[in-house]
Amino acid sequence: MIKDIIANLSVTENGGVVGDYAVSVAAALQAHLTGVAFIYDPIVPTSVGRYNPAEVIETQRAANEMAAESAIRSFTVAGNGAGILFEPLTLSASLAGAAYRFARAARRFDLTIVGQPEVSRMDWIMGETTLLESGRPMLMVPYIQKRPFKIDNAMICWDGSRAAARAVADAIPILGKGGPIEIVIVTNERGKQYDIEGADIGQHLARHGLKVNVHRLPGGDIEVADALLSYAADSATDFMVMGGYGHSHLREFVLGGVTRSIFQSMTVPVLLSH
Repeated sequence: MIKDIIANLSVTENGGVVGDYAVSVAAALQAHLTGVAFIYDPIVPTSVGRYNPAEVIETQRAANEMAAESAIRSFTVAGNGAGILFEPLTLSASLAGAAYRFARAARRFDLTIVGQPEVSRMDWIMGETTLLESGRPMLMVPYIQKRPFKIDNAMICWDGSRAAARAVADAIPILGKGGPIEIVIVTNERGKQYDIEGADIGQHLARHGLKVNVHRLPGGDIEVADALLSYAADSATDFMVMGGYGHSHLREFVLGGVTRSIFQSMTVPVLLSH
């Protein structure tokens, strides 16, 4: 059962997406929710021109504090409106340090919720560090997300890997709240096309009382992530489950991979486990 959730609240100008979605998840699962807003340490400029570095630092600090306070206010309003049990929490850290601090905190919760990293921001490290270091399932919310938590059409991305198996096990308490589940296998994954038994994982989920369908997609020349996202769009998927970083993190960072591609192009909330 998922009864204790932690969410990293957005402190961007368009913040609120993660907090609002996390509140809807907590309401649906009847779970307690802790919302964390970071006050980021000022970045000391290497060239300050005519400005005094101390003035620049204090201006940044004040802006960062205001952003965190705004995120907490929005989160509190949403939590009160949904009638859930929640706790707003403000922490101070550097951009890099925040990710590790959040991942360590997440180890004491059942589920972690973070926002999709925006291309123009340096917040990739938050999602990646949380996934790799928390030891908990991570639910990533697209920055374009408008709808609250919904799981009428869930999709499991299955490749037979350890990470995928972990994600399925972590997702069962959530999947049980929804409708039919599509298990999707891209059959041209290198080295895996002969050892994936989709029927087996389907049977396993059926024994948990879940209604599942298994689909094998011939990937052809299309990348695996593109095939999965295309299927998700065509089938009106509203929730995805997949293993994260089945290959080494360094390999995917250098060469790319399914996890990083999903991070970049996701259009629905995705639950990932490592």
